Amino acid sequence: MTVPSAVALQLKAGDEIAIALRDIAAGEPLSPFGLVAATAVPFGHKVSLRPLGPGDVIHRLGQPIGIATAAIPAGAHVHLDNMGFEQSMAAHAVGTRLSNAVRLAPSQVPAFEGYLRADGKAATRNYVGVLTSVNCSALVARMIADHFRHPAALAPYPGIDGVVALTHKSGCSVADGSMSMGMLRRTLGGYARHPNFAGVLLVGLGCEDNQIDQLVEEENLELGDGLARLVMQETGGTRSSVARGIEIVEAMLERAAKAERRPIPASELMVGLQCGGSDSFSGITANPALGAAVDRLVACGGTAILAETPEIYGAENLLLERAVSPEVGQRLIGLLDWWEDYTKNEPQGFDNNPSPGNKAGGLTTILEKSLGAVAKGGSTNLVEVYGYGQPVEKRGLVFMDSPGFDPMSATGQVAGGANLIAFTTGRGSCFGCRPAPSIKLATNTAMYARMEEDMDINCGAILDGEKSVEEMGEEIFRAMLATASGRPTKSELLGYGEDEFAPWHVNAWL
Repeated sequence: MTVPSAVALQLKAGDEIAIALRDIAAGEPLSPFGLVAATAVPFGHKVSLRPLGPGDVIHRLGQPIGIATAAIPAGAHVHLDNMGFEQSMAAHAVGTRLSNAVRLAPSQVPAFEGYLRADGKAATRNYVGVLTSVNCSALVARMIADHFRHPAALAPYPGIDGVVALTHKSGCSVADGSMSMGMLRRTLGGYARHPNFAGVLLVGLGCEDNQIDQLVEEENLELGDGLARLVMQETGGTRSSVARGIEIVEAMLERAAKAERRPIPASELMVGLQCGGSDSFSGITANPALGAAVDRLVACGGTAILAETPEIYGAENLLLERAVSPEVGQRLIGLLDWWEDYTKNEPQGFDNNPSPGNKAGGLTTILEKSLGAVAKGGSTNLVEVYGYGQPVEKRGLVFMDSPGFDPMSATGQVAGGANLIAFTTGRGSCFGCRPAPSIKLATNTAMYARMEEDMDINCGAILDGEKSVEEMGEEIFRAMLATASGRPTKSELLGYGEDEFAPWHVNAWL
């Protein structure tokens, strides 16, 4: 991808900028462009390849990422002090670049070793979950799960991945019929139905707004061997509730331990696509490589969920062009319109994203960050757009509305049915998402070497010239199959995945 003497990389002919492949000192030759650096340019940041005047549009990969806000000489650092944006410059043409869908014959689709549940859904893990209806029952849920932390407690139940307590800070002072209550119940319902849970215990206090019985009714859940309720005020208090909860979970573990892994086609994988702690190389290495893996997954008949609506802003044209119908395209445009209105209340609007870490990594505007984020979706058609936490029923590449906050976004994807998460990072996000295993993909070799204990795959090999995007995509796809078959990810080994449960709340707290 690079030549040994190059100090900066122009991603597409005609781009006004190149990306620094290492720290560049002022006065240093800018190989291979025949220029001299007018200023110092940090690793991963942009350097101008020609003089720019105020108002000139700046492109990366041929897409607009901002405008010059001051005169920029050739060879100068392009970043926060001389580049900005006012609004998305993306066109909204729908369905103008549809791809020819490639589908493998069933005999060609690879398999993973997973669990096939009674409802026909495929699981990649075999957990028992303890979910809370309200913050007030969080301690009891954690105490129930803590009883099973020691390996000896799970020894009688082979094949169990663990008992997981997923708690949150809501459930009360949230009105029925409100957007937040609807999303909370939809999220809890999605987790209660999730195939990676062999059994789920719902724990409530008793007097909260989010009543368990109403949750069960609205989400069409069915109480029984695989789903139980426990209400503290009915059971006798904290200690009594913990003791009763342990009994219920033990019964679920006995049934769950009977499940066995079996070959399941890759068409049953549903992968949530995430990026966090992004840097300038996210859109060059890990994100397009993940996109190449997504193309392989979709060819197998599987499903990939792209999310984080604020992080497609400015690059939405790349999805709209591949929307399979005007209705799908309009649903995506409608989400962006809602977010534009919603962020008007923020001091910096959409431009509060990128985060400080993203900016330190070389990303200047949300338009630039979005360009890299969209690359995770590969090149296949966009077949549907879903609200936060809605059950994902279509196969192929879909989009789910969510904030850009990774735990909140991934929580919605798992609620929608994702049985695996693929998470790219350039700065080094540490993240897990039980009950779905999370594969961490590093964008550059320096960070991977520094944080190897948290990273599963080094996509910096693309930048180093050791692998192509397609080769790395194949490696990621094979890692998806291995992880789905039970190979633990780094985040699982470290114990991540419970604190990251974060349902999205929009309403004001009363």
